Amino acid sequence: MQIIREETYLSNLEIIINFIAKDSVNRAFDFLNKLDYKINNIVHMPYKYRQSLYYDDTNIRDLIFKGYTISYLIDTDKQHIIILDIFKWINK
Repeated sequence: MQIIREETYLSNLEIIINFIAKDSVNRAFDFLNKLDYKINNIVHMPYKYRQSLYYDDTNIRDLIFKGYTISYLIDTDKQHIIILDIFKWINK
C-alpha cells in the first residue's frame, strides 16, 4: 500500500511543527520523525487503530499520537492509505 498525505494534513502539520519549533527545534524534528515512523508503519496493519470518532466509515481510522489525532482512510480498491488530517481533540 502507498501512503498519500492530503494537503489539509500537510498544512496543519506545518502549523504544529512551527509551534513546537518556537520552543525547541530539536523537539520539533523529533516529533516529526516519530510521527512519520508511526504513519509509515500503518501499511503493515492498516486496521490497527480505532475507527474514527469523526467519520461514519469503518475505513477511516484515528491514530492517536502525543495528544494529536491523525485521521486516515484505507482505500483497499486503489491500495492507498490517505492521511486526511491532524488535529488536537479540543480543536475539532
